[in-house]
Amino acid sequence: MKPSRRKFLHLAAGAAALPGIARAQAWPARPVTLVAPFPAGGPVDTIARILAEHLQRALGQTFIVEDIAGAAGSIGVGRVARAAPDGYTLSVGQWSTHVANAAIYKLPYDTLTDFQPIALLSSNPGLIVGRKDLPANNLRELVAWLKANSAKATQGTPGAGGFGHIGGVFFQKVTGTNYQFVPYRGAAPMIAGLLASQFDMAIDTPTTSIPQILGGAIKGFAVMSKTRLAAVPDLPTVDEAGIPGLYLLQWNAVWAPKGTPAEIVTRLNKAIVVAMADPSVRQKLADLGQEIYPPDQQTPEALGAFQKAELDKWGPIITAANIKVE
Repeated sequence: MKPSRRKFLHLAAGAAALPGIARAQAWPARPVTLVAPFPAGGPVDTIARILAEHLQRALGQTFIVEDIAGAAGSIGVGRVARAAPDGYTLSVGQWSTHVANAAIYKLPYDTLTDFQPIALLSSNPGLIVGRKDLPANNLRELVAWLKANSAKATQGTPGAGGFGHIGGVFFQKVTGTNYQFVPYRGAAPMIAGLLASQFDMAIDTPTTSIPQILGGAIKGFAVMSKTRLAAVPDLPTVDEAGIPGLYLLQWNAVWAPKGTPAEIVTRLNKAIVVAMADPSVRQKLADLGQEIYPPDQQTPEALGAFQKAELDKWGPIITAANIKVE
């Protein structure tokens, strides 16, 4: 056999033996689906669409956002867990879907080991707010008032097991307070209840609370993060307000099914990092009250380590609270 012929057959055999590499190199050869596990128009759906628009331009392929709501996001996340690990079905989720749900629901998948981390995107902190006529005027006074009125004090939540509810459980644990939770069917009716003074306080997201704080309709006590928010610069952090470490972040990230080729993970991560640095993307997310993570926290390894730390932190808190979701 001629040397050139032998070389050709050797290369052909090698390519045939590595179909996964060939597919990864061709990715994306067809449309990619970003699964947002909540109804259209919500924060996760909005963030996914902002990201999809940039990824389409960067990678030259269509990125479709598919909203699969139900069971606090676990139905949509489960769809991605069962998908082929080929880079064409991705999960855009958050703290509640990939951390809290693991302790609240009996899931048919593992939120940590059944997914390949891609990139941490952004976060917004919880805000501690209260009814306009609440006697307390700062966080220390709020804690003191709650302790003095434990028999009648109440916190509204957007629903059992959600961001505000679990945040309230954490608040009670750190501050040594004890009061009743009043569940509502979503953030909008909860805020309406707070405006009507149907309960005393809430832990809410900036999107729904900031307009009411700025309008003087409710009281803002603190931002549950290490830094203040530009939209409400006068609102202190929990550290500044006297309860250090009372942090609660609703963070967002992207995952792929476990086993997705490393080449696809790397290319997708790089495209997302570039997207998060784009001024138009940053402005759109800032308008939603989102804070973008720095590049060194946007790696797959950083997301994996961060998610595990969050599971280790929140799992015992949620389990100890015996939160039940009907």
